[in-house]
Amino acid sequence: MEVSIWFWVFFNVFVLLMLTLDLGVFNKKLHVISTKEALTWSAVWISLALCFNAFIYFEFGSTKALEFFTGYVIEKALSVDNIFIFVLIFSYFRIPAIYQHKVLFWGIIGALIMRVIFIFAGVALLEKFHWSIYFFGAILIYTGIRMLTHTDKQIHPDKNPIIKFFKKIVPTTTELQGDKFFVRLDHKNYATPLFVVLIIIELSDVIFAVDSIPAVLAVTHDQFIVYTSNVFAILGLRSLYFALANIIERFKYLSVGLAIILVFVGIKMVIVDVYHIPIFTSLLIIVSILTASVWFSLYKTKRLAKE
Repeated sequence: MEVSIWFWVFFNVFVLLMLTLDLGVFNKKLHVISTKEALTWSAVWISLALCFNAFIYFEFGSTKALEFFTGYVIEKALSVDNIFIFVLIFSYFRIPAIYQHKVLFWGIIGALIMRVIFIFAGVALLEKFHWSIYFFGAILIYTGIRMLTHTDKQIHPDKNPIIKFFKKIVPTTTELQGDKFFVRLDHKNYATPLFVVLIIIELSDVIFAVDSIPAVLAVTHDQFIVYTSNVFAILGLRSLYFALANIIERFKYLSVGLAIILVFVGIKMVIVDVYHIPIFTSLLIIVSILTASVWFSLYKTKRLAKE
């Protein structure tokens, strides 16, 4: 799809405007994000994504609109797995809820930059080396199977070599210093545990990007569609986190559904030269798997609560 440079410019200006409003206006003062506020913002981001989807439909046609929507659904679903990890990271470092929004805001800024690199590199690789689609498909299948066989989500930040290296070269305080990432104590600059958490969140997003970007590339190789669907999913991630953080345990079987989706998308990529699964069929399968895993999660937790 040939997209005018102005579409890229206007879209990125819109993203920057929304981020500025988020941090500079609506969340200028530190406060704990309530579930009501988080749900409201989640509804706003989803509505904006759907409006943009309508724009794609009228401007570029139904096929591109379906590609965007399918890519957005995949990214939105996989982002729930990020939330499980965010909960574990914040719990491990005992980060108060009042500081979590700031960490996630800057984490998402970093995630947007890294996703751009991943997307353009991935599309360029697929266009130049068609066989790389099998490689991406194999990664998704392997990741999905690994998710199915390793249900325990544990984090060990102290064992991470990057964190160890960072603490060796950058003096780090043992205690939080409010919402500051860096402080000056005794005429010396120190990083704070809040900045260490930010690094870990960025690293976790790199790992998730290795799964999520190929998953959307299985739907389309159009850079504009892959980029915009990713951006909308990431922008809504922070509000989704605060909406689900307190009830995320009720969706413990959702990770099984996400694993099956990764395997399905991986198979779709591997067999693309033999049989092309239509986008609408892919969307129906993905939505069905998600719906079934959410329903089963709620059913099981409700049954356990009764027992």
